[in-house]
Amino acid sequence: MEGEAAERESLRFRRKFSRNGGECAGNFCRCLFSLKFLPFGGNKAGGQGTLSCFIGGRTGASRAIARERFMFLCQSEMDMDAKVAVIGGGSWATAIAKILLHTNESINWWVREPEIKEGLSKNGRNPFYLQSVEFPAGSLQVSNDIGSVLAASRIVILVVPAVYLPGALAGVSPGLLREKKVCSAIKGIIPDCGQVVCEYLRDSFGMEERDMAVISGPSHAEEIALNRLTYLTAASPDKDLARLVADLFSCDYVQTRCSDDLYGIEYAAVMKNVYALSVGIAKGLGYGDNFVSVLVSNALEEMRVFLREVRHVERNLNSAPYLGDLLVTAYSQFSRNRTFGNMIGQGYSVRSAILEMKMVAEGYYAAGSLPAVKGNFGVEMPVFEAVHAILYRGVSPRAAFKRLESLFR
Repeated sequence: MEGEAAERESLRFRRKFSRNGGECAGNFCRCLFSLKFLPFGGNKAGGQGTLSCFIGGRTGASRAIARERFMFLCQSEMDMDAKVAVIGGGSWATAIAKILLHTNESINWWVREPEIKEGLSKNGRNPFYLQSVEFPAGSLQVSNDIGSVLAASRIVILVVPAVYLPGALAGVSPGLLREKKVCSAIKGIIPDCGQVVCEYLRDSFGMEERDMAVISGPSHAEEIALNRLTYLTAASPDKDLARLVADLFSCDYVQTRCSDDLYGIEYAAVMKNVYALSVGIAKGLGYGDNFVSVLVSNALEEMRVFLREVRHVERNLNSAPYLGDLLVTAYSQFSRNRTFGNMIGQGYSVRSAILEMKMVAEGYYAAGSLPAVKGNFGVEMPVFEAVHAILYRGVSPRAAFKRLESLFR
């Protein structure tokens, strides 16, 4: 009887899917947990899980029909069951791998450090970053060979700090990368060319914009590790690719939305790091919350003017990938950029602060790109310029912020 009911349910689903033109795919994938790897319930040791959010905890034939639904959705041109690759071995890459395993039974993963490869392969843990995250046995294909990882994957998530991306891709042929759908989770600028990642991939590898996406939003890796509710935005000129990426990143603690503002969201993610660094400098200098609130509001206005030059489209700057990401990076205890700036404000030299930080503060390298960015867009950015002057021209933090005081209203 249960098998007959499941068959009828399958037929109803297929008819509904056909009528709706596939629009139910996003909602389905948002509530689908992996049948085999479910760290929120079920018998992990036995490789069994439940789909309680979708089928009310039922098992047997209902479980089979849920998997059939998923596979049916994956028969489109944009195939969610295609192998996904994560490129990078840091904390954000580890958090992203954790998210992706909710919609993929396994992923390919390139890491540079042999120690990380060994730790992930043998113990299911990254020995350097987010050590509390444990990956299910058999869910990771980890390699130090980026070419083999890319060749075995259709969808590529880049999570290498921007300063190291050209080195990571140095041996990769443009033709190989152009065969993929590439999503950047990098919130930085390539220092040597002053470009965000998608611009760099477009100009250096000949990638089409329709084959690229970004995933962004207020998201600290440390909170992902704790399953804290997070909101991310997938952006691409291709709405199907944006939806695919959004579904890949959707799970019970990550909600996603789609956008077509590829470069606007990517530049916003870069700028908020610089602005968070400025907040850290201000706190290190002894400024209070009253001044910091004015600093952040002026930074947001600076971002608005700049993004209008990047791409003149209607965008809600108060939404998560813009203001939301700025706020969490400016105020959170987990913010590397705020921490780096605080050290500068307290009197650390740039070199000392870099040596003491165990992870990359993207805002430092982004601030160094100011001449290239201004040359490309010709926009005045006083907060951005103040951070650049402090970090790269030896201007006293106190003097730079005194000038900002006179400009703020």
